[in-house]
Amino acid sequence: MFHHDSRDWWRHAAIYQVYPRSFADANGDGTGDLAGIRAKLGYLHDLGINAIWFSPWYPSPMADAGYDVADYRDIDPSFGTLAEAETLIEQAHAHGIRIIVDIVPNHCSDAHAWFQQALAEGPGSPARDLFWFREGRGEHGELPPNDWQSVFEGPAWTRVADGQWYLHLFAAEQPDLNWDNPLVRAEFADILRFWFDRGVDGIRIDSAAMCVKDPALADFDRTSPPDPHPFVDRDEIHDIYRSWRAVADSYEVPRALIGEVWLGDTERFARYLRPDEMHAAFNFDFLGAPWDAKAMRACVDATLASHAPVGAPSTWVLCNHDVTRTVTRYGRAETGFDHALRQVRHQVPTDAALGLRRARAAALLTLALPGSVYVYQGEELGLTEVEDLPGTVRQDPIFHRSGGNDPGRDGCRVPLPWSADGTSLGFSPDGAQPAWLPQPRHWAGSTVADQQADPDSMLRLYQAALALRGAEAGLGDGPMTWLDTEDQVLAFTRPGGLTCVVNFGDRPVDLPWHTDLLLSSAPLPDGQLPTDTAAWLRTTP
Repeated sequence: MFHHDSRDWWRHAAIYQVYPRSFADANGDGTGDLAGIRAKLGYLHDLGINAIWFSPWYPSPMADAGYDVADYRDIDPSFGTLAEAETLIEQAHAHGIRIIVDIVPNHCSDAHAWFQQALAEGPGSPARDLFWFREGRGEHGELPPNDWQSVFEGPAWTRVADGQWYLHLFAAEQPDLNWDNPLVRAEFADILRFWFDRGVDGIRIDSAAMCVKDPALADFDRTSPPDPHPFVDRDEIHDIYRSWRAVADSYEVPRALIGEVWLGDTERFARYLRPDEMHAAFNFDFLGAPWDAKAMRACVDATLASHAPVGAPSTWVLCNHDVTRTVTRYGRAETGFDHALRQVRHQVPTDAALGLRRARAAALLTLALPGSVYVYQGEELGLTEVEDLPGTVRQDPIFHRSGGNDPGRDGCRVPLPWSADGTSLGFSPDGAQPAWLPQPRHWAGSTVADQQADPDSMLRLYQAALALRGAEAGLGDGPMTWLDTEDQVLAFTRPGGLTCVVNFGDRPVDLPWHTDLLLSSAPLPDGQLPTDTAAWLRTTP
């Protein structure tokens, strides 16, 4: 059934992130769905990926794109049914593709049955202890219980009709769960089993470092937070993931745990990857690194060094559903990414041709590094960030909670262009409703159909690179060795004699000695590697 029937597939897999609302719409309502995804499984198989990670597909009011989960054991009706999800899992497995689903443990939706029960039963009830309900400060409790701020801007507290306040580190529609309550822990262990029993091969854990809070709920200075932090990376959190690992390991073929862990301290980060906790965690340092040889090498070295003591594989990703698309970012003067600077850099001039050239080179760099790699839908098409969406169509709570000052993340979530035929560039069938976010006109030249027909397209480059990566025994997890190069050039070898070389500089450079050219992100005039270009070389004795 699988190309690699290995128990540690997550160490070397190429994993494709599907954002269900924006992948493919089969029923014509303008929103992507499971039937649309099932119809494209052949495309994903031909692309050469080993697994799909689905952003949340659960019933949700969509206050935060499905990360406000109303029911963790069902499928949102806009996407389909639970039976369809089970069929999708089976059909993906038949294509040799494993399935990863998103689990959101820090918070649920305010429409979740638990939260509705907590509102109905009132202060002091057991249901309120599933969340962080507190009395307010001030003479009449009119002030929030503390000064904590939401990740999405504004206070992290909302008052309910009976006068109490509840904590939400994200949107007000996303009440934080109280992980000190054993019922919360038991509930999520059962949710894991629910999906694992349906054939899901792994889970991605959203905001994994934020579940445990300081029970004192003390005020703190955000510019100089205390250690330990009141709600990020507290030591007690590791008990949760050790218990989840026991669930994952209880299956005949162990399931994988993959964490979304944003931490600056690499030693603290590595603790989540100890042998009895998560199998892997996203590498956000690499995602945010600028297009610069020294910065990239420093990031790779730091990543490998932090993972080595715990024996965990590295992960590499250029973009996801929260981040400015790679082509747009790499076409700017400031090529790194930082959530705090999204507002400043929004609609800063970008050279799309330069960004595409660099994104092509970055694809070969990323796919050659040791460990697993993630590809966000549309990156294989070289899509740009859609920055001119009108405020009337934007749905990200970051945009609305910041009063429009922060553009939010809708620009990387615009539905994919499949062909010139059909509504919304083939995202929907003919005569369908318009896509839930409008696509830019220039995407008409970047459709899947057009790129399949163009041997020099970004899609064909990804297909070729992923095919080589799958065929090369030395790619994926394993060692790498840097080669001595000029300042703005990176080159390294992998087992089996493959060398990856990337020119970040402003002039062509000579290639290292090699016997075969396997793949390059751009033509190599006179046998030299041009600026912003990568190549895979074979070196055989």
